[in-house]
Amino acid sequence: MLSRSKSLSVYVSRLSLGRHHLLQLFHSKSSSGRRRHYLRDDENNDKIRFQKTKEHQEEGYIRLLKSRGQHILTNPRVLDTIVRKSVIKPNDTVLEIGPGTGNLTLRLLQACEKVIAVEIDKRMVEILRSRAAESGLEDRLTVICRDALKIEFPRFDLVVANIPYGISSPLVAKLVFGMNQFRSATLLFQKEFARRLLANPGDSEFNRLAVNVKLVANVEFIMDVSKRDFLPCPKVDSSVVKIWPKAQVPDVDLHEWWAFTRMCFGKKNKTLGATFKQKKKVMELYHLSGKSFCNDENIGSWRQKGKFSHVEVDGDGASDEGGCSSFSCSGVEMSLFREKIVWVLQSNGFEDKRPSKLSNEELLHLLSSFNQAGICFNDHKRTRDANNAILATS
Repeated sequence: MLSRSKSLSVYVSRLSLGRHHLLQLFHSKSSSGRRRHYLRDDENNDKIRFQKTKEHQEEGYIRLLKSRGQHILTNPRVLDTIVRKSVIKPNDTVLEIGPGTGNLTLRLLQACEKVIAVEIDKRMVEILRSRAAESGLEDRLTVICRDALKIEFPRFDLVVANIPYGISSPLVAKLVFGMNQFRSATLLFQKEFARRLLANPGDSEFNRLAVNVKLVANVEFIMDVSKRDFLPCPKVDSSVVKIWPKAQVPDVDLHEWWAFTRMCFGKKNKTLGATFKQKKKVMELYHLSGKSFCNDENIGSWRQKGKFSHVEVDGDGASDEGGCSSFSCSGVEMSLFREKIVWVLQSNGFEDKRPSKLSNEELLHLLSSFNQAGICFNDHKRTRDANNAILATS
């Protein structure tokens, strides 16, 4: 079928854009035995052959590019369900990302006061405006022809979209960690991505994505959508997921949290003790925390208080003091730093636990314990310099 070749493109007649749900995909074989792909319009029983020449541009065809994730949702039942589950109010402003030819957009325009559609493809923008005008709803539609990941969104109340699969992760991060306040986002994702987003501690799909998103937002499964409900048909099924911001979020440095979860979930099924005893991890954390650690007035009292015993970093008893010179640290300081890391894990009961089994509350507690001990995960100087650079250019 279509998915077997990345170079295969789909062309849809402009004359049929108003009835996408009637277009179906099928194939037949020519006399030479070569497979040909068609679009069939059930209303007129017409056949529109896929073309590989530039003639389609003159004949009024639209080329749908899989490289841009242009899979048009055609099932009216699914489209209606998405709008209904979004709980749109008459005075709402809805943000739609990747509207394509406007099958979902037209339903949103009928349900809300205004739709802001962000579409990177100029050809789709033309179609979108044309269909809105034909329905007499053009006054409610604002189209932004830009990359959704590179612009600052205007004010909106809801997000409702069938987004391109390739930008799912960065787009979700932009929404839940961005400055825009919104009520909810009802989004259509690749099914595998949706499962990862919905996963809970202990699930095989549980991952850093779910941990980070659920720190600040709630996630709810709405429905599965068959790949046959799209034109052209993608390789995989999809799922509709609803995300809405939490009323209260933990008081935590997000840059520190992201760096911490990145380190923990690098090997999510490995015990935290095994992860943090690695020579490379110890040196990385010392590099990030070294100054605050070395300036600790009580650095000499840690052993005296009996908080530490000898700890092997990588399990073989080998010393890595020779590798400390690049960080200008002494062997004593590195040894104390190793022991401090393991003491935090042991004293809080996390040494033998695995990140894939921990809740956000447990992870937050562990991060807080590390920070109180002077152990940092984020390069705060680099973050501060980056923020200053952004402010200087704004």
